[in-house]
Amino acid sequence: MLDYLIVGSGLAGISFAEVALKNNSTILVVDNESQNSSKVAGGLYNPVILKRFSEVWKAQEQLILMSDFYRQIEDKLQVKFNFKLPILRKFFSIEEQNNWFAASDKINLAPFLSTKLITKKYNSIDSPYDYGEVLHTGYVDTALLLDNYKKYLQENNLLLEESFDSSCVEFLDNGIQYKNIRARHIIFAEGFGLHKNPFFNYLPLDGTKGELFVIKAPDLDLDVIVNTSVFILPMGNDLFKVGATYNWQDKTDLPTEEGKQELLERIKEIITCDFEIVKHFGGVRPTVKDRRPLIGTHHEHQSLHILNGLGTRGVMLGPAMAKALFDKIENEVPLDREIDIQRFHKRYLKTLIFDRP
Repeated sequence: MLDYLIVGSGLAGISFAEVALKNNSTILVVDNESQNSSKVAGGLYNPVILKRFSEVWKAQEQLILMSDFYRQIEDKLQVKFNFKLPILRKFFSIEEQNNWFAASDKINLAPFLSTKLITKKYNSIDSPYDYGEVLHTGYVDTALLLDNYKKYLQENNLLLEESFDSSCVEFLDNGIQYKNIRARHIIFAEGFGLHKNPFFNYLPLDGTKGELFVIKAPDLDLDVIVNTSVFILPMGNDLFKVGATYNWQDKTDLPTEEGKQELLERIKEIITCDFEIVKHFGGVRPTVKDRRPLIGTHHEHQSLHILNGLGTRGVMLGPAMAKALFDKIENEVPLDREIDIQRFHKRYLKTLIFDRP
């Protein structure tokens, strides 16, 4: 009998897989690559919500755990995918500068916001009001990470490449049976695919579509990530990743003309040089209205668990949420109430009662 059957191999799925393996648990990952939001993500990690100058929830804890987590995977896979890089917030006015310095005086933001203006001039970017630097930032090349982790799973016979069929789940006294596989637990880490999951589809996962570009801009000399209404991330060889849009209605992964025009307008607000669109892609982020992940155990079936809702910050949240869920299952460590799916159970149970004929 396996310890864990993990459904999904995005950031949530591989984070739990790695935590389980480090704790000598046996696993099998099931995935059909139907969800691509982790692969096409910008991959930035940033402890500050720059739009509102507020701290990301439990940012310090997540950064510490994340740094060790990805370093260990890099060592195991012999692949470099975590790149520490400054994020600069371009100011458009003296007022924005003042807001930055006011925010940097706050106790919770002081470790993350530099009080020194960055006055460096970058080719093809007008910056009369300079930049503010966010500390402890960078990006994870999520496509590189996921592709190499998948190879690792394949080489060790830990990956079943097929669609997961929930109707084949049978409940045993000490776990579940799925086709010819027995496991103590199932971890559902399906991202937006949650809506097809009959065990957890009552949870309020919204899904927010994001579109990004890879552009080629030979005249843009940039060795940092610039963040304003969009981010511009240097990838080398005159290539830059640019994103992202937010669409709460469209739930497809297809790039759109609307998204393209929005990104073009925002890019032209920042850079003055010519550029070529090399790639245009989209994905649906697994987001929740209260901006907290969906972590926990099914209210009836104690062998079923969920790791979802990582939203726009999956790179930071994945390792911490995987550890929290593993500790809950194996060591009975209570989940933080803000992430526990039990926060939605009362509403769900009321719905069941009132919907009965």
